[in-house]
Amino acid sequence: MAVAALVGACGGGRDAAPTPEAARTPPATPTAPAVPPLCDRLRTRVVGRVGPPASELSGLVRSSDGGFWAHNDSGDAPRVLRLANDGAVRREVTVAGAEHVDWEDIAIRGRTLYIGDIGDNLAQRPEIAVYRLRETSTVAEKITLRYPDGPHDAEALLVDPRDGTIVIVTKNFSGPAGVYVGRELRRAATLKDLGPITAGDVSADGRTIALRGYDKAYIWTRRGSESLARALKRKPCVAAANLLAEGQGETLALSRDGRTFWTVPEGTRPALRRYGR
Repeated sequence: MAVAALVGACGGGRDAAPTPEAARTPPATPTAPAVPPLCDRLRTRVVGRVGPPASELSGLVRSSDGGFWAHNDSGDAPRVLRLANDGAVRREVTVAGAEHVDWEDIAIRGRTLYIGDIGDNLAQRPEIAVYRLRETSTVAEKITLRYPDGPHDAEALLVDPRDGTIVIVTKNFSGPAGVYVGRELRRAATLKDLGPITAGDVSADGRTIALRGYDKAYIWTRRGSESLARALKRKPCVAAANLLAEGQGETLALSRDGRTFWTVPEGTRPALRRYGR
């Protein structure tokens, strides 16, 4: 959301009279910032349903060549599901070298997946993990992370497509969310008045950031080369979509250009929905 620039007119000396042309020209006014496409009128469409073994999906991301990657919440095996555009399960991939404690979100950078084992409902885990693996591989690298200010529950994992920086947004029912950055999980921002955050994504072109709660999705547009955390410090716009009508939702996947997103709620044979103009 760009800040409008005030355009000032340069006058002559104090005794100079305006020309007839100038007299007819209205004073310059601020230009209204452009509304991000996802905060304009959207069309919602069920594009398919996700069958077994999807039962409690908590992570969804657009794959590099179309379709989606998804995973279940805690209690499942350490696996990711390859979904077609209509939600059909095409493949199950067991992730070697990974443990499924409480997987809550999945991100992608190029052809590399990042799985966030970041859930901690009781805020008692001394460390969390992000698993990184290529889309064409089944073997993951474990990235161990620790919050410098004690454990937090979190369900939103962002990865900057430009430089690979990991960003985790915590989930808080009674206060602001924290934005933690990098392998040291430095607290870089605080998000107020958004409620509990249950998922997030960054468009592949790096320009659009989305975070969702149970009922709304919040949208930011990055300016130039600024970091994700810096962009998140601004007030977002709210996507023109009622997510509460889906049921309990903890997923959101952005399109490459950030003009469309998809969601899947929890439950058996959940609907895959597309939101776009």
